[in-house]
Amino acid sequence: MLKKLKVLLIGLLLSTSCGDNNAPVSDKSEETLIKPMSSYFPSARARVLVVGSFHFDYPGLDAMKADESDKIDVLEEPKKSEVTELVEYLKKFKPNKIAIEAHPEWNAALKYGEYRAGEHGDKRDERYQLAMRIGNELQLDTLYSIDAIPFSEDLGKVVDSAYMQELWKDFDFQSDADIYTDLYRKWFEDESKLASKVHLLDYFKYMNSRESHNYGYGAYLIGDFKLGEFQGADLISVWWYNRNLRIFRNIQRMTESPEDRILVVIGNGHAAILRQLLEMSPEFEFVELDAL
Repeated sequence: MLKKLKVLLIGLLLSTSCGDNNAPVSDKSEETLIKPMSSYFPSARARVLVVGSFHFDYPGLDAMKADESDKIDVLEEPKKSEVTELVEYLKKFKPNKIAIEAHPEWNAALKYGEYRAGEHGDKRDERYQLAMRIGNELQLDTLYSIDAIPFSEDLGKVVDSAYMQELWKDFDFQSDADIYTDLYRKWFEDESKLASKVHLLDYFKYMNSRESHNYGYGAYLIGDFKLGEFQGADLISVWWYNRNLRIFRNIQRMTESPEDRILVVIGNGHAAILRQLLEMSPEFEFVELDAL
C-alpha cells in the first residue's frame, strides 16, 4: 500500500512539472529590447553655459524698465568688486568659446581686439564687463556674435508689410487680458530691485535657475499672446520664438567639436528659451550656472 502511494505521488509531481499547464513562462528577452534612448546617441556633447543677464548699461529697450533708484553702476563699488566675483565664478567653466548677444554689424571681434589692447574699460555693457573680460583673462582669440533678426522682419520687408502691421496691432505687452499679466508685472518689478540689494553672483544664480527660466518663458504665453484667435500666437512664433531659434542655430554654427565649452552671455529672456532648446538637443549639454 505504501509503495503504491509513493508511485502515485511521484506521478503527480511529474505531471505538474512536465505536463501541459497554463502557467506563464517568463521571457526576459523583452527586457533586452527596451534600451535607454540616450544609448543611441553620443555621450560626448559640447557643453554650453548660458548666462542670462540684465543689461548693465540700462539701454531701456526692454518692455519692463528699472526705476532710476534701482539701477546700479558696475564701475563703482561695491558692484565693481561683485562683478569681479562673478567673473571669477564664471571662469570656473573654462570656456574655449564665448558668444554674446550682438548682431554681426556690432563688430564684436573688432571691439574685442580693441578691448584686449586696453580700450573700452569704461563700458558698463555686460558684453564688455563679463564676456570680453573673461575672454581676455582666459586668452581667447575672439568672440562670437549670435543675435539674429527674426523672421517677422523678413515677412514685413519682403512678403507683406501690411499683414505684419496688422499682426503687431495692439501687441504692446500691456494687455490685461488675464490676471497673470499683473502677477508677472509684480514679479518683474520686484526682481529689478534685486541687483541693488543682493550680491551680483547670488542674483545671477537666482535669475538663471530653472524656476526663473520656466516662469520667464511663461511670460510670453499670457497677456498679448491671447490677442484674437491666433494673432498673438502667430506673432510670437515668427518674432520672439523665431529669433531665439535663429540664435540657437548660430550656436550650432559656431560649434566645432563635442569638446567645445561655450559660454553664452545674453539677455535672460533669451536664456529661458535657449535652456529648452539646448536641453532637448542631442548635440549639447546644458550646464546649470549654480553648479560650477
